[in-house]
Amino acid sequence: MSRPNATPEDRSVRLLKVGERVRHVLSEILTRQQVHDDTLSGTTVSVTEVRMTPDLRQAKVYVKPLLGADEAKVLKALQVNTAFFQREVAKRLGLKNAAKIQFRADETFDEASRIDRLLDDPRVRRDIAEEDGE
Repeated sequence: MSRPNATPEDRSVRLLKVGERVRHVLSEILTRQQVHDDTLSGTTVSVTEVRMTPDLRQAKVYVKPLLGADEAKVLKALQVNTAFFQREVAKRLGLKNAAKIQFRADETFDEASRIDRLLDDPRVRRDIAEEDGE
């Protein structure tokens, strides 16, 4: 339950803290291979971000397999084991209600690579140089 005098900043800091704690728990479970799933045991998965809803009942978990290998297969394995992850997170964080976890592929690395390729394009570099007066 939130405090009646809590400011939006307090609530957002709380969401970030809880999301980060959830991220650490999920990362630990995956790193220590505590999930009994062959796909997840054979793959290194990074939990890059967790976004909590304001009521802390839902968590969007963004993941990326090492080198992006078998992303669809890894996502499917994570989704199959969602109930296990939800129980473990609630137990380890001492939460009375387990947040509903939704695993999603983290596309930020792909987007950053795309932007880098665009900026490396000779035409874009020429345009930037013209704007800078070079």
